[in-house]
Amino acid sequence: MSETTTKATPAPSGSQDQDTDARPSRRRFFALGASVAAASLASASTAAAQGTKKPSAVRGMARKLLGQTPDPAFDPFRKQNISTKGWDSALTRLVRRVTNGVTDEELKLAQKLGFHGYLNYHLQPTKIEDGAVQGWVGQYGPLLNSAPEALYNVDQQLPMNQLIVSSVYRAAFSKRQLQERLVEFWSDHFNIEYDKVRYLKLIDDREVIRKHALGKFPDMLKASAHSPAMLEFLDNTRNRRTTLNENYAREIMELHSVGAAGGYSQADVRELARCFTGWTLAGRGNFAFDPNGHDFGEKTVWGQRIAAIPSTAGAQGKTDGDTMLTFLVKHPKTAEYVSFKMLRFFLQYEPSPAQVAAVASVYSKTGGDIPSMMKAVLTPANLLAATPKYKRPYTFMLGAMRATVNPAQVTKLDALAFRYLPLLGQPMHQWDPPDGYPDRADYWAGGVLQRWNFATYITTTTSTEASMEASRFWNATTPAANTVDNVLTAISRHLFGGEMPERLTAQVRTYLAAQTTLTQNRVREAVALSLSSATYNWL
Repeated sequence: MSETTTKATPAPSGSQDQDTDARPSRRRFFALGASVAAASLASASTAAAQGTKKPSAVRGMARKLLGQTPDPAFDPFRKQNISTKGWDSALTRLVRRVTNGVTDEELKLAQKLGFHGYLNYHLQPTKIEDGAVQGWVGQYGPLLNSAPEALYNVDQQLPMNQLIVSSVYRAAFSKRQLQERLVEFWSDHFNIEYDKVRYLKLIDDREVIRKHALGKFPDMLKASAHSPAMLEFLDNTRNRRTTLNENYAREIMELHSVGAAGGYSQADVRELARCFTGWTLAGRGNFAFDPNGHDFGEKTVWGQRIAAIPSTAGAQGKTDGDTMLTFLVKHPKTAEYVSFKMLRFFLQYEPSPAQVAAVASVYSKTGGDIPSMMKAVLTPANLLAATPKYKRPYTFMLGAMRATVNPAQVTKLDALAFRYLPLLGQPMHQWDPPDGYPDRADYWAGGVLQRWNFATYITTTTSTEASMEASRFWNATTPAANTVDNVLTAISRHLFGGEMPERLTAQVRTYLAAQTTLTQNRVREAVALSLSSATYNWL
């Protein structure tokens, strides 16, 4: 694997509330009713003016076939006809929200198990056999299970590289797809930038995020509060009775539990910071409580009085922070805030108050049991009523990999993980603010040209790293089988779960049929165009 990587600036456009962001806005968000292709062409023109080039075959075809004035009635998710299960099927929508990309194998599994059976299957990841992926990760990520003492003296680029390539491979090819989607979700919720904490992020990923992704939220929050990576990232290692640092106390309320609208005050932030004085790390990266740095005085946080105890009480002082953690995880605002974020990530950008209340009720009744909450989020009624979501770059790349790449042939992922993911705008574990990568369509709308470039790369590269398995779309042994209809059927099955919309089918058919003799190169370009389509870029 590569021992170097470049930290890239995300490509997506900023929204109006990002005016102070250094990332310039290149393209306004296009309305859902408009074709993504129209915005792509505008973005492509801007990029061309800046010297960025798009392969001419795909670009020219896209201008011809996808660049026309969008039909106001165009809906990439409409049901194709009354006899076909389309994008409005609750089961199909479940597969798309539970996985990082629908595949023929996954859709057949869902149809076999039925809606509730399929969801329950993914809610019990330890029962899903995933030996091939675990073997790959063991081979290419040997440092992932190391203790901090073993990680301290290694080249710090190695832990980062192994964490990223292993995360990408798992997210793309693991059969435990819902677990991987939740790992992404919780990694944003408890965001930590690698550069600030270095190898400690590996331990946080293992002991906080992956360990509790489908457990109970209170356990995850408490594990995060004891995470050396989190305490270092949010400066609690510098939070002492004589030099108070409020960063962690503020973010555990604003971002991790009750939310910014939770109702706490600045005085509450300060008092909570006093509770967490002395929570630090020792050695090469182990949690420790230092009584010498703790404030043993009386504190009042959000109406909760914590009595003073003698400074000679030593380790007993840690109970101040533990008491407030228990208070926060039981607070009804935590139930609401976490439920809202889960609904927004898995369902739609603006979940209704009724949906939030329903999931929050499950949180309160089950003590924050994440599988129970997921059942309340991913109901047939919720899925059928949900509006589409624009794929973030990570999800887009993973879906393209699942549709085109044979995991058994992948020996490394350097180009995808360290070149294309940053170019797409979402380099892993490199988001500096503590709030995680944005979950908003308008933020990501300016990166369409980069998606075109990636689609072309993964479908045309001859690299042995992670290239398209041409046999999914092209029959090399029986040339007569390579008809336009057969190619379209293969594209529909592998990219769209057999539900490629009629309009897109017609557009790609036109492109394929324009060549007198169909070639494999033409088919590869057709797959790239399908990955670049409006339909494929939305969930």
